[in-house]
Amino acid sequence: MKPYHKPVYFLCCLLLAAWAGCSVKGGDSVRIVTKPEQAAAPRLKEADRAMLEELKKTSSGGNADAGLSSLIKDTARTMTMAEYLSRYPAAAGAGAGEYAVGPYDVLGITVYDEPDLSSPALRIAADGYIAFPLIGRLKVDGLTTAQIEALITRKLAQGQILLDAHVAVMITECNSAWFLVLGAVANPGSYPLAANERVLNALSKAGGISQEQKGAGRKAKIVRTLNAKTPQEQQLIIHFDLQSVLQGTDRNANIFLANRDTLFISMPENFYILGEVKKPGAYPLAERDISIVEAIGIAGGFTNIAARNSTRIIRGGNGQEKIIEVKVDAITDSGLQLREIILQPNDIIIVPESFF
Repeated sequence: MKPYHKPVYFLCCLLLAAWAGCSVKGGDSVRIVTKPEQAAAPRLKEADRAMLEELKKTSSGGNADAGLSSLIKDTARTMTMAEYLSRYPAAAGAGAGEYAVGPYDVLGITVYDEPDLSSPALRIAADGYIAFPLIGRLKVDGLTTAQIEALITRKLAQGQILLDAHVAVMITECNSAWFLVLGAVANPGSYPLAANERVLNALSKAGGISQEQKGAGRKAKIVRTLNAKTPQEQQLIIHFDLQSVLQGTDRNANIFLANRDTLFISMPENFYILGEVKKPGAYPLAERDISIVEAIGIAGGFTNIAARNSTRIIRGGNGQEKIIEVKVDAITDSGLQLREIILQPNDIIIVPESFF
């Protein structure tokens, strides 16, 4: 290298190294550029950007998750189901689904061989007490039926009313505990929480996954509050794979619900394709993997003026954005199918116009 070429050479190196912190990798058919999201390029055309925003609104159910967002606090912790069960193993154990009664629940109480002490419908008052014959007011709020049976038996013995009473308590109406089901279900809303209510029971009550949302229900999450109304109150967001629960391959994730849980069923996970294809739009990701070549076929194929080998995928995540430049013709050539790019949720495929 001639001496007067060295400054130019080093200047070029510095410019390349400083190019927005980018990293580039790939071969002849695929080139991947990684940049910070705030420096993302190439920028979308204004018309494509407007179309993309509209597609995201209409394809994801609009404001279907707005109700969920309002329930989640800034301090909420996020964890996977495996992490949650590892930290709170009792959540899946015996007794985790037992129902603790509360105000306005209705109890059926039977004291065997003592009809005067029995009641088929005894409503719990707003302060959590019931009025029991010969005993008076008993606080039952937060107790299970077994605990109420033991309490009544003990009070009858202490008052010398019955020394060896046989008491049975059942819940005839559940009015104090509830859970929410939101997202891609047939009938979103609030439902009374019964004893031993699991994720799949809740999904069934809400009418199952909405058939109008093709591709919905692959993922789900539970928003749960621990130690409510105490200084130790903590909100958790528990993510899990709903399809694994439905198919029975992950029974551990079918946990018992707790009072005031929110079960959110994911809306469809889509990819978006814009530019020179015959049917640009949003398309759901199926259960199987979809490659970029298949995606272009789903969108009707290229138009006559498409720059096929300048196709790009914009992929975000973890504060970075990948620009995947794809020479589609090179991929479809014999022997290069192994270089296929598999799409991920929210990938944006852009097929520019050819100017030649």
